[in-house]
Amino acid sequence: MAASSNPTDESSHLYDALPNDQELDSIISDAKFIADTRTEFYDPCLTSRRYALVGVACSTIFSCSCIIAGIVTLANHGVLGVTVTDIFVLNTVMNPLPLQGEILALALNLIVTLCTESIGLVHSISLRSALASESRLYFNTNLRLLTAARGWYNPNGTLFNGISAVLLIISYSSASIIVCLNSGYDDFAIAIAGVPLLVLGLALLLQVIIALSAMRAVKILTWSSSPFDLTAALVHHTQLTPATLRCMRCVSDLDTYGGPAKPSEIQPSAWHAHPSIRKVIISLWVIVAACAGWAALVMYTNRDTNFIPMIYTWSFLPNQSSNFVTYPMPGVNLEVWILLFVNIAVVQGPLTLGLHCSELIANAIRDERQWRCATGRKGLRTAMNPVKTIFTHPICLVLFVAKPFLHWMFGLSFQINNVVFGEKLGWSLVSMNTSQIWNLCIALFIFACFFTLVALRRPRGPQPAAYGHLQTLANLVDEWSPVMWWGHKEDGIPYCHAGTSDHPLPDVKMDCVYAGSGVESLVPLS
Repeated sequence: MAASSNPTDESSHLYDALPNDQELDSIISDAKFIADTRTEFYDPCLTSRRYALVGVACSTIFSCSCIIAGIVTLANHGVLGVTVTDIFVLNTVMNPLPLQGEILALALNLIVTLCTESIGLVHSISLRSALASESRLYFNTNLRLLTAARGWYNPNGTLFNGISAVLLIISYSSASIIVCLNSGYDDFAIAIAGVPLLVLGLALLLQVIIALSAMRAVKILTWSSSPFDLTAALVHHTQLTPATLRCMRCVSDLDTYGGPAKPSEIQPSAWHAHPSIRKVIISLWVIVAACAGWAALVMYTNRDTNFIPMIYTWSFLPNQSSNFVTYPMPGVNLEVWILLFVNIAVVQGPLTLGLHCSELIANAIRDERQWRCATGRKGLRTAMNPVKTIFTHPICLVLFVAKPFLHWMFGLSFQINNVVFGEKLGWSLVSMNTSQIWNLCIALFIFACFFTLVALRRPRGPQPAAYGHLQTLANLVDEWSPVMWWGHKEDGIPYCHAGTSDHPLPDVKMDCVYAGSGVESLVPLS
């Protein structure tokens, strides 16, 4: 831990001079008054609201298009029918689904990611406001589908969050089996399966309905993704009260006896500061281990059936020379699709939820980097564009790219070969390709290593770490403005004061004890 939870000897000696309870109540009352008069500037961020609703509208249009296309395909060709495209392919013997089909599948995964992220923005902000109204909001970012507000029928509650999680898994599962290959008499063409397309549209549309219902069920104070706009809004509406004597206390000191403290040269990592981040990191490594075990099991199962050393068959895309285990999908008509969805959702579900939970790490690091700009030359800008942050913060960009790419790689590993003749599904084979499973395992290993290193990194400098923790930010920010700097503000005996200002501040003094403004005037001098 960067900041010690035990006070220094000097700090302990100075605790004797702390004000009594009545004087502390006076300080807290003054702090509330200051907060009420200085946080009125907070941005409700209606621009972010417009971005979010435009994204939801686009998701709705795409989902309705999928539903209509799926219904038309089912009406014309039946439950096992497909719509054949004009994309004709050659040399299909070498690859169950040619390159053109794989590119189309990757593009479909990207569209699903864009839609679910747009829907997730509305849902997460609604959930955040619901938790705040229940005084249960602690961090700016929460595990959206694994954190619930009270109330069984609440759109932000456990039931609908669970339904949203299932719908998210179904969305990516559908994208993996929509694209298939139609075999004609003398040619092959890319085809689009009707039932998976219809299911994808319904899954996205139901997520839109849940997100909009959640938005209407709660009063949203601010649509901003910035922890500072949210903290200012909560303080202004008296849903959060700054604590005294904690202007040099970081988020990991919340469970200790908070009081005056000396600055620390290094701050705690996200791993130590946010308990949920530890669970996410562990779950990522469990997924990596499960993927490696899956690959080993497939190799073991295939060891006696014309096994070829993988060094001779390794490839990124599956082909006929690859080692694989395959099994047919039994049933007729709708039973085939139900079994396909169950098979792929059970295997793909942990990957989808693991990538969803990784948002917590990315957003916590993003919030901390924004806070640490307060000691930079340009200062901290409280406003945050939700679209711009995806491209300006490397970890957010990595996660945004990884979601569709890793789901697509999963589709290469757990491949559904829908054999189509004359616009009708003949039969379905499930292939588990050894090389592609190892490729996915390597990609997940790199992903888990990256997020683990980011979570374990400890920020340098005396500025207390917050990681988007709202109470900590309320304690550290004593003057609110659209652009803020943090540093040393006042000398005092026996305590100095560190805080924020609308102009650059000097660095804090490493050998001084900091408590907060107004405290020294209540301490009798000896």
